[in-house]
Amino acid sequence: MCETAKQTAKNLLQIKAVKINVYKHFVWASGWNSPIYCDNRKTLSYPDIRRLIYTAFAEKINEKYSDCEIIAGVATGAIAHGILVAEALNKPFVYVRSSPKSHGMANLIEGELTENSKVVIIEDLVSTGKSSIAAVDAIRKANCKVLGMLAIFSYEFDAATENFRAANCNLTTLCDYTTLLNEAIKCGYINAADMEIINNWKKSPETWKK
Repeated sequence: MCETAKQTAKNLLQIKAVKINVYKHFVWASGWNSPIYCDNRKTLSYPDIRRLIYTAFAEKINEKYSDCEIIAGVATGAIAHGILVAEALNKPFVYVRSSPKSHGMANLIEGELTENSKVVIIEDLVSTGKSSIAAVDAIRKANCKVLGMLAIFSYEFDAATENFRAANCNLTTLCDYTTLLNEAIKCGYINAADMEIINNWKKSPETWKK
């Protein structure tokens, strides 16, 4: 198991960026009921943790995408993380809105995005991947090449795997569902009974309700 993934999981649990409650579910923006809620924005309030995140992102980009020219963040959760990565790599930064601005220039992409640029996209969280792929499509429609996407955390849903495969986009994450739950068990954040409920949720999250 990757040390970066384990350390990221520990950090997310430590600051309660990830909350797990099998007795009182959370409701996601999609309307899904879930025993897990992940809010990676909390990492921005912890200098040591946010530094570990943007450093890990920068290292992975240098390793996998050394020809990257521009860093893009997905609004709104990944804007700050994307800026930190761009600063660490001394690269230009843009961000992709969820929908075009309702006034002014009606921009979908904010910042200076030069045509034919090679872009790496930063995301904070991947569930089904639909909003993430929308950002990929926006960059491509701007006549730029998406080298790949990096995210802090993924729920490892089959739907996300299929969506990224269909979009022909490589996804790299610092942490994932499997690693997170393994660390949660180790530190006593959850127990075996909790784990069973959470794994049942993951089989059909769109219909689950405890």
